[in-house]
Amino acid sequence: MSGKLKNIGVVSGLTVVSRVLGLVRDQLSAAVFGTSALNSAFITAFSLPNLFRRFLGEGSLTAAFVPTLQEELHERREAGAFRLLSQVTSWLTVVAGGLVAIGMILFSQSRLLPGHDDKWYVAADLTVVLFPYLAFVCLAAAFSATLNVLQRFVEPALSPIWLNLTMIVSLGGAGLHWAETAAGRMQWLCAGVLAGGFLQMAVPAAVLVRLGWRPRPDLTLSPRVREIALLMAPGLFGTAIYQINIYVSRLLAFSIDDSAASVLFYANRLTELPIGVFAIAVATVVYPLLARHAAERNFGAMADDYRKGLRLILLINVPAAAGLALLAEPMIRVLFQRGAFTADDTAMMAPLLALFAAGMPFFSITSLSTRAFYALKDTATPVKIAGVSFVINLGLSLLLKGPLGAAGLVIASTVAIVAQTVLLQRLLTRRRLDLAFAPLWAGVGKILLAVFGMGIVVGGGWWLLQGHATGSTRDALALVALVPLGVVIYGVGLWVLKIEGWEELAALWRRFRGKRA
Repeated sequence: MSGKLKNIGVVSGLTVVSRVLGLVRDQLSAAVFGTSALNSAFITAFSLPNLFRRFLGEGSLTAAFVPTLQEELHERREAGAFRLLSQVTSWLTVVAGGLVAIGMILFSQSRLLPGHDDKWYVAADLTVVLFPYLAFVCLAAAFSATLNVLQRFVEPALSPIWLNLTMIVSLGGAGLHWAETAAGRMQWLCAGVLAGGFLQMAVPAAVLVRLGWRPRPDLTLSPRVREIALLMAPGLFGTAIYQINIYVSRLLAFSIDDSAASVLFYANRLTELPIGVFAIAVATVVYPLLARHAAERNFGAMADDYRKGLRLILLINVPAAAGLALLAEPMIRVLFQRGAFTADDTAMMAPLLALFAAGMPFFSITSLSTRAFYALKDTATPVKIAGVSFVINLGLSLLLKGPLGAAGLVIASTVAIVAQTVLLQRLLTRRRLDLAFAPLWAGVGKILLAVFGMGIVVGGGWWLLQGHATGSTRDALALVALVPLGVVIYGVGLWVLKIEGWEELAALWRRFRGKRA
């Protein structure tokens, strides 16, 4: 477990840097563009290549590629693994490149469909510019997955940092200094996206070359490539369902008013911070282990690592969700309310953040339980559950967006992810009884008790601050004082309740502090 904690600590630490930079990026774009129609158009346009990235890159490809590459590495060592990588990236280049060309051609003809608001044509124009990002990140996903299988976690964890840095520099540097209009600054922001996508692809590729990979075109349909394609086929929908739900919500929000898509995006980004820092870090490190155990038919070790991963995820994400919901308003004011982002935008975004936070623990569980199915080379079951989730989200979104607006869209996506989590875990238990969630229920109860105590202190503290302080002082005190106090109360609660896995979390914290020192 020590080695796994070290890798989780490395990924989590770098993900913290990435998420902080992502937060700076979002703060910058909010200050420059606010919740304008132009910003909402950019968010809607950028969502489409990201959605296809989930289809072809980080979603179904990674799910099918990692266990197959693990077997190839086990049987034919690095030479076979690198040969398979060349074959997969060759086919990926052809498929992703073709999609980019088709997408750019189609969206460039958007004005042939008259009668729509101008903001939809702006979104189509921005989609044309941003679509090449799809090809870069799909190849980056294959390179990063290979490095993870080779137990190299640093370079893949650096990947989103390059994107955030280039977007910050392009908008905050060149855009603000050299562009005189909002449209000109938006062009610089799009340039930053493309530059970041290229770096996300090039850096892990360079590391693989140093490790001995020699890239070459190879469109051979080897048995392993066919196996990956067969595993990917059902997963093309299932692995991206959460992003599909979010994309549907953004499209519907864009149709509600000019601001809804922007505030929906920023609220979702804040909930992705704890998910990305820890839940995805755990899933990234544990998934290759699950795939290896499954390949070796060592299901006892697989169940042990699966439950340890779930426990670590819940220990962090349940209190994080509660904290986001309780302190949504002061957090948004401190982080976003400046420049073109107004108090009205804060009032609109705060309830959305609280609603998104309710779904955080469920999405965190799904990120790992889905990977458990993929480690077993079962991509069909997650697809069936994904279909149910998608129908729930779409149906509730159409039903609730009228009376509740953007809040109705968040409620719909949250209900969908809860349903997906419950159904996935039930079917995973049916597939292998030793992967049941039941042994974790006692620990979940202790986590909820500790969170309840934390919530009383943090919620009570915020209520007192509202009566005795005003303005920025009140909001700063809420974050500087109440967040650390909540962490302490929660930690003491876990220690008093003697929750299983406490030693692992403490060891991870000691490693993190040791690296900082």
